[in-house]
Amino acid sequence: MARREYVDISLPAFKALREQPGTLVVDVREPWEFEEFNLGGINVPLAHIREQRPLLEPYDAVLVICTNGTRSKVAAMDYCRVPEWSEKTIYHLKGGILEAE
Repeated sequence: MARREYVDISLPAFKALREQPGTLVVDVREPWEFEEFNLGGINVPLAHIREQRPLLEPYDAVLVICTNGTRSKVAAMDYCRVPEWSEKTIYHLKGGILEAE
């Protein structure tokens, strides 16, 4: 089976996609970072992405974000490896939320 890839998206694309039904924004920064500034969605720190996977089950598309794109890239790659999620589309906000501030 070919390895699945996530899709890098820009901030304008992110803003449009997050409004779509069946889409979830997952912010993988630490809780204090999320409280300080966020673009919505749920906060699942990178260290907890595997144990929190059930939260993502109902969604068709997952938008993964962090501060500068580093942690979210790791999470997006991990989500692409979940065999049961072959139908999900995993998006990654390129450049992170620094692009939004």
